[in-house]
Amino acid sequence: MVINNELCEKIYAGKRLTPMEALELFGWDLIDLGKAADFRMRLAHPENTVGFILDRIINFTNICRAGCAFCAFHARAGLIDPYELSFEEIEAKIAALMEAGGTQVMLQGGLHPDYGLKQYTQLLENVKARFPGIWLHSFSPAEVIHISEKEEMPVKGVIGALKNAGLDSMPGASDLLVDRIRNTVSPKKLTVSQWKEVMTALADQGLPSSATMTYGMGETIAEKIEHLVVVREVADRTGNIQAFIPWSFSPARTRLEHIVPATGVDYLKVVAISRIFLDNIRYIQAGWLTEGVRLAQIALSFGANDMGGVLTEELVVKATGVTTTSSRDEMIALVKNAGRAPVQRDSLYKIVHKY
Repeated sequence: MVINNELCEKIYAGKRLTPMEALELFGWDLIDLGKAADFRMRLAHPENTVGFILDRIINFTNICRAGCAFCAFHARAGLIDPYELSFEEIEAKIAALMEAGGTQVMLQGGLHPDYGLKQYTQLLENVKARFPGIWLHSFSPAEVIHISEKEEMPVKGVIGALKNAGLDSMPGASDLLVDRIRNTVSPKKLTVSQWKEVMTALADQGLPSSATMTYGMGETIAEKIEHLVVVREVADRTGNIQAFIPWSFSPARTRLEHIVPATGVDYLKVVAISRIFLDNIRYIQAGWLTEGVRLAQIALSFGANDMGGVLTEELVVKATGVTTTSSRDEMIALVKNAGRAPVQRDSLYKIVHKY
């Protein structure tokens, strides 16, 4: 496709793109798109660093009333027996993380029909009492709506109670923010409107967040842009989205197994367009867990500037057959070999160690 010079000049001038202009980028040559995204990344981050954090995801239950078609982890998918971790089991996992120098825990569960606000706040209070120095980047907007509906309590009240119990920040787990897709693959989960409500309430309570994008579930490229528009508008309004993490849907073992997985080229285009379009989000994460470490390394030349968590125990993606793992040393070597400077960061993206 012949590059639109006017659009090219707009990107290299650091200007904001319209949704229609972002849509046009999907037709660009991959190398030209990568160069443009890398320019925008370096415009925002001339320091040339790539961050990562030492963390652990603890999936404390897989009992979930949502039963999403794209998920192989929830108990009703029939692949993993239903379970609930005891606090002693959670405590042992956090202790092991801290012994390895980790600083952040992501507590992630399903929409357990018996869990209300009490179970969530008790979990937070118990963790903070035992590990006051650990950062809890935990739960999700879907869990907030679940608690809100179960307790008949306003969203802002739920978030306030979670914050008072020890929550430090919350991932803005977004799936795909397109109601047409959500009505098909996750009709029992929160709506786009409810996701916006939770993100706004998090900002009002001073809790940082992030946004994700799971693509490759039958959406059009226009709907990919629709997702990015929602994220950019919320980031404009709240200033509360620290990072954006796109990843491709892994259909194996799910009820959407007939879908052909997205390609590596698809992934690099999504990363690059995200960097260019989301001009109000500083950190674009390379998804080594779902895409593999080699493709994630290439993504560092397509606008990404963060590698996310390294000491990650993760079960949801693993349930689809993806078994990628990494280590601190491998991450450092991977970033250096990409011509970038690896840094360990904290949950607020402040550098705590340079390598």
